[in-house]
Amino acid sequence: MTARLPVFPLATVLFPGLVLPLHIFEERYRALVRHLMALPDGTPREFGVVAIRAGWEVAPGGGEVTLHEVGCTAELRQVTELADGGFDIVTVGRRRFRIGDVDRDSAPYLTAAVDWLPEPAGPDEAADLLAARVISVFRQYLGLIRPDPEEISEQLPEDPTVLSHLVAATAALTVDDRQRLLAVDDTAARLRAELRLLNRETALLRQVRAVPVPLAELASPPPAPN
Repeated sequence: MTARLPVFPLATVLFPGLVLPLHIFEERYRALVRHLMALPDGTPREFGVVAIRAGWEVAPGGGEVTLHEVGCTAELRQVTELADGGFDIVTVGRRRFRIGDVDRDSAPYLTAAVDWLPEPAGPDEAADLLAARVISVFRQYLGLIRPDPEEISEQLPEDPTVLSHLVAATAALTVDDRQRLLAVDDTAARLRAELRLLNRETALLRQVRAVPVPLAELASPPPAPN
């Protein structure tokens, strides 16, 4: 099924179920928020967030950007209008889509034809088994990047799909890594990819921590050349 959505290019990747707060200051996106607020009650107030492949999020005259092919809708949950006419908004990722024809002229902001991507339905034994492994490795990873052990005692979701989106959004990955994970339709395949990424990052973190540099060495100037 094809639909048409307002599109907000960003230098980040949004995943279903994840919260995305935004400060809206450009007039074209102020117009987008006003458009969404004016929709009839019961109509989904959502726009597409698509990561930028090349170009700039903010540029004179709207700028020219190249977008990744897969994005996620952001559902408007909270709007605070500011004295200068801008908005602070809170959105939540809702559903993934593949972007098609982009229209740069019919509205102040971009709109695009999108095709909704399938989401898993029903139990998946492979995904359930992988989820348990991902939780274990992810906790190890969090223990290496968070100084306070109490911070890693938080409850991680048991639902494999929800977990896969949380890990992708939370781990310190590149935009390209996150984009590849967002584009994966199968939860088990996404979890397998995350296991590889988490094992890679955990090994790097352990290697860095295994070779500490004395503080005195960092504070001392290099020896003068002969």
